[in-house]
Amino acid sequence: MSLSMTDITVATRHEDLARSFARRKWRALAVPAILLVYFAYVFAAFDIGGVIAQAKPDHAKVLLRDFWSYKTQVSHENRTGQTVVAIEGERRGTYPADAPPDWVHRKGETTAIDLPGGASVTYLPGTVARLEIPQFGPVTVALDGRKVTLELPQGKNLPDWISASRTRVSVDQGDWRFSMTRNRTETFRYFPGWELFFFTLDSPFHGKSVSQLVSLALWGPRVDPAMPNIQAMARDFWNNNMWHHSNVFWAMAETVLMAFLGTMGAGLIALPLAFLAAVNFTPLNALRLALRRVFDFLRGVDGLIWTVILSRAFGPGPLTGSLAILLTDTGTFGKMFSEALENIDGKQVEGIGSTGANGIQRARFGVIPQIAPVILSQLLYYLESNTRSATVIGALVGGGIGLLLTQAIITQKDWEEVSYYVILIVLTVMAMDSISGWIRRRFIKG
Repeated sequence: MSLSMTDITVATRHEDLARSFARRKWRALAVPAILLVYFAYVFAAFDIGGVIAQAKPDHAKVLLRDFWSYKTQVSHENRTGQTVVAIEGERRGTYPADAPPDWVHRKGETTAIDLPGGASVTYLPGTVARLEIPQFGPVTVALDGRKVTLELPQGKNLPDWISASRTRVSVDQGDWRFSMTRNRTETFRYFPGWELFFFTLDSPFHGKSVSQLVSLALWGPRVDPAMPNIQAMARDFWNNNMWHHSNVFWAMAETVLMAFLGTMGAGLIALPLAFLAAVNFTPLNALRLALRRVFDFLRGVDGLIWTVILSRAFGPGPLTGSLAILLTDTGTFGKMFSEALENIDGKQVEGIGSTGANGIQRARFGVIPQIAPVILSQLLYYLESNTRSATVIGALVGGGIGLLLTQAIITQKDWEEVSYYVILIVLTVMAMDSISGWIRRRFIKG
């Protein structure tokens, strides 16, 4: 019995569908398998297991805590017997010897330190420290020659929050820490907030509540006869020797200026060049293609690479950072502006030309109004973006807030300053975003 052409066609279609479903099935299995192999390669190539094994969660915990808190340090020099109480261990944040904080009590050669949760540390004569830890008992740490000894309560084993060796004993209770080495005995007590952010210890306004500061500013007697209290407050805040607000704000202004000069300079250079790179304004293919390759080259090299090259040529400084931004953005703006010019409505230009206007007038009244919204939006967007980029560039060329941020990170000491700089950068970018949005609305909508 012979098959008809219809039966053969149906059978062929069934075979095609079967092969299609088989290909889709293998493709559905192959894509996850390829991804699995890729991730396995990444895991091995980047040694993810080794990185996890070397991670130090305790260090990360301390750093995160330092972002939003400060510590007051009670240090006892084991060799000289001198005891100093200082905020963040800074000389400018040192309490006077006769006026320590209310939780530090001095009596002769003995210093008693009250700590959260009913704990306490007492520095005794002879380089001995006695710790009273609730629900654990007394702990005695002493310096015996060149060896640091540890005595735990009877029947207690060494807990995981105490680390001990021949040269160091450390106790970490979260909101306070204690350590003794051959040279120094230290107790750190943590408090939330950024202490001395407004006024340092030597300012007459330090320790005043908000209501007291308001009364002093409005009707209180003058602290400094030479100026009103509100002016004295602004002076003490601006010249704060712990947080250096004046230096920080000038550095932030330098970063914004670096981004502004680079972005606007690139826009001024790219706009006339964009006319030469647009196909409807430049009939010379060689010139147009050459400019487009120049734009490709300028934006193809990252701004950080330009920063390194220019810093070797001109030396470090904010101007070098501005030039790096200018070179990169000239290539980007040249491409975008030329594409905007190629998409304009030619009838508007022809209408201006019919009045007898010359080439410059046609460009001014027939072309620029059409591309102005695009130019403005791109300039303002890149100004915001370059403010963030200028932070990184400033770290390389030694200018702006980036330099201060890098120094604070490298020291690994005052992480609250890192938090301060990051918040200031974010607030600046947010302010620039609001301002640029307002400018766009005013320009486009009127």
